[in-house]
Amino acid sequence: MTDINFSKLAEDIKIWGRELGFQQIGISDIDLSEADVHLQNWLQNNFHGEMDYMQRHGAMRSHPELLVPGTLRIISARMDYLPAEPQSIEVLKNSSLAYISRYALGRDYHKLIRQRLQKLANKIQEASGEFGYRALVDSAPVLERAIAEKAGLGWIGKNAMLINKKAGSWFFLGELFTDLPLPLDNKADEHCGTCHACLDICPTDAFVGPNKLDARKCISYLTIELRTSIPEKLRPLMGNRVFGCDDCQLCCPWNKFSSPTQEKDFSPRHELDRNELVTLFSWTEEEFLEKTAGSPIRRIGYDCWLRNLAVGLGNASSSPQIKAALQARINHPSPLVKEHVDWALAQHAH
Repeated sequence: MTDINFSKLAEDIKIWGRELGFQQIGISDIDLSEADVHLQNWLQNNFHGEMDYMQRHGAMRSHPELLVPGTLRIISARMDYLPAEPQSIEVLKNSSLAYISRYALGRDYHKLIRQRLQKLANKIQEASGEFGYRALVDSAPVLERAIAEKAGLGWIGKNAMLINKKAGSWFFLGELFTDLPLPLDNKADEHCGTCHACLDICPTDAFVGPNKLDARKCISYLTIELRTSIPEKLRPLMGNRVFGCDDCQLCCPWNKFSSPTQEKDFSPRHELDRNELVTLFSWTEEEFLEKTAGSPIRRIGYDCWLRNLAVGLGNASSSPQIKAALQARINHPSPLVKEHVDWALAQHAH
């Protein structure tokens, strides 16, 4: 390995990454001490809510060398996911439709990106010989946005998303932890400036400041991470957002530079980009499992799916169809579902 030209190898890795469908590759070191300070403050404020896994792994999250011993560098990759015609604003304005975060409209990204990262690792191995690595896609305690920022893929914006000057923020991230001493890319500069559109637009006012998100009020947390009852005071603010929330991305000026994804697996399935709340609420558990196979939606389970949809139906403009759909679930065996159905029906009682 002493004969390897690591500068050329780094250039080749970026070329191979693009050939494999990644839009950009960057390389960082493993010093995440600055990001760790932010993480510890966030945890101490209990902004993580019931996401116990955020603190469960101790120092491992901000010390990559503890997660994968021998790690010297992290190869960070990004892949666009925005559908060609997302119709996001139109769906949000129609209270009878279900809004699902744009990242979850197609197949689950984890498997696809991990396979591409493995192919990238195989390419590197052909050039360098055996080397130590591990491919990660949101599957271990990793500060992926902080890593990507150090690798030059974008900066962490006021909405806590990674933003790229040429691509906005509609992209997934993945990493290869490696023991190769590759040359480093420059950390991305911050370009939010005085803009605070994302902080102002949040439906539940979940931002307590720039890059300070109280997840307990975030709709993505409420509809995906939370497995218990959604706080009643937050339900009316959720509108028709039944799986995740994209408002802080939809208003970001940098997203005018986003490009539609070229990955067919990320294309919407089962009309999830603009389906009726009533239609989705009528799915049996078997239909839910069938139609969410290979989808990130499946991880929340059927009861939370119905819980979220019940809130959406409670916020929708009243109609006989909506009332009938809710009435059909009024004796649902799950106390969680029944509670939210009762609440929804009460919204249409006057």
